[in-house]
Amino acid sequence: MTEQTTPRHGPGSTWGDHRTRTAAWASRAVTSAGPERDSVVIVLKCTLAAWLAWLVSYDLMGAETAAFAPFSAVLMMQVTVYQSVVQSLRYVAAVGAGVALQALLGFFIGPDLLTFAVVSLTALAIGRWPALGAQGTQVATAAFFAFSTYLAATTVGDRIAQLGQLVVLVLIGSGIGVLVNLLVLPPMRYRSAEYGVRRVADVLAATLEEIGPALRRDELDTDRSGHWRAQAAGVGRTVSQARTGLDTARESRHFNLRRLLRRNRQSHGFRGYESVLDALERVQHQLASLVRALDRIAEAETGPRHRTFLGRYADCADALAAPARLLAGVEETRLPAQIQELRSRLRQAETAADRLDDAAAHLDISLARGGGPPYGVLLLEAHRLLEEFQYTTEVLADSLPVAARPGR
Repeated sequence: MTEQTTPRHGPGSTWGDHRTRTAAWASRAVTSAGPERDSVVIVLKCTLAAWLAWLVSYDLMGAETAAFAPFSAVLMMQVTVYQSVVQSLRYVAAVGAGVALQALLGFFIGPDLLTFAVVSLTALAIGRWPALGAQGTQVATAAFFAFSTYLAATTVGDRIAQLGQLVVLVLIGSGIGVLVNLLVLPPMRYRSAEYGVRRVADVLAATLEEIGPALRRDELDTDRSGHWRAQAAGVGRTVSQARTGLDTARESRHFNLRRLLRRNRQSHGFRGYESVLDALERVQHQLASLVRALDRIAEAETGPRHRTFLGRYADCADALAAPARLLAGVEETRLPAQIQELRSRLRQAETAADRLDDAAAHLDISLARGGGPPYGVLLLEAHRLLEEFQYTTEVLADSLPVAARPGR
């Protein structure tokens, strides 16, 4: 008889991989600030807000529909305190409109199927009002629950009391949600803009780091250049996400008590984020032009002298990748030292660009030369990339207080 063994989950199994990822996620949540810790904090704050709302609505008030309070409290736990305040006002307005609509039509028309149809039509139309934003759907939701509550009550007095209690529970829950978000570790998202700069620079650096070795080994082909074009095109989406992070960083300071702390008064994200993102977006366009030129060269026959130029270009791409990689690790607390390092790397890039110019002059390659493979475009974009990285570095330096700016 063949002995049967029970499968066990080893390190290479799906369960083992899942457990490893979970442990890594938990470790990041405990040891460093980031999305993992933010997720833990928001779950704990939602739990606290829901518990407090249930305590007030059920244990203290004895409300029959007490669940509306914790539901409202959790719904108000937004990414910033400002959004909690804005969304709570819209939410209360939407719920109030839905309940008032049901009360008005219910008392005048009566609790029948026709009333429900009219309530639904009107509530859904009101919910389209732009001023209510994402909370517009709550008009119909509140109206439907109000209709159900209206039917369950037996007297006019009970109906008025139940509908009024529904509005009170929503007010209690929304208020508790906003207060918990305001008083318990209110979210400060000023690092979001810094992370956005890092992500954009990381993609740019990764592409430049691939170009240099490929050109040096004479491995330029259409598949590889097509991959670089896709990478460069993807930077645009990353820039958009970074701008969203910048907007969130600004918004997180509104109504936020943590901004009164000394470290947050002095450290709220350096002022040059937007200019840095503008510069990196221009770098993305220039990199896209560069890889399009490489794509055209990959499709053409290149003689020995062109390979010599591309070898010099590989050195220049490596030199330009260095400041991009430094920008991918930018951190406000280490910014003065990083600016010094950026300037040092850019001086090396200037030397590489000068050598590229010498090679271009020797091979009679100029920016104005037209026709044939676009080596002049490569030359032009190399200088533009260098200028943008230099500009970005000085924007970072200017964003610091005068006393903290490193010397040139």
